[in-house]
Amino acid sequence: MMHSHLLRQIIEACDRAISAKDFDTLMAYYAEDAALVVKPGMVVRGKENIRKAFMAISEYFQGQLIVEQGEMQVIEGGDNALVIMETVLHFPDGQGSNVTATRCATYVFRQENPGHWLCTIDNSYGTSLLDTESV
Repeated sequence: MMHSHLLRQIIEACDRAISAKDFDTLMAYYAEDAALVVKPGMVVRGKENIRKAFMAISEYFQGQLIVEQGEMQVIEGGDNALVIMETVLHFPDGQGSNVTATRCATYVFRQENPGHWLCTIDNSYGTSLLDTESV
């Protein structure tokens, strides 16, 4: 029994908001106590810090970061869901070309009330965090 469609729709809405630099819409999908892995060794917590991080990420990619979704698996337990999915990133390489990178991301969502999910952990690096040196 899969309920991935709702979480896929939420993640697609988040990715559209990131691509459109619509940070107000994006923050509506995050819990107040959420955590975002900005890069290996760097985690920010709380909606205001997450918003600032996404703004900085957008600026870093010259406002040209496009995020898409690939395969997705959802595992629900209690009021939580673990989402494991392919995240496809398109961004400029700084030398006039565009790069496409695929990550296997992991996200945790908490169901606040029936049908209303908020992201509590956003880790676009997924298990590749284990491949990097500890900072």
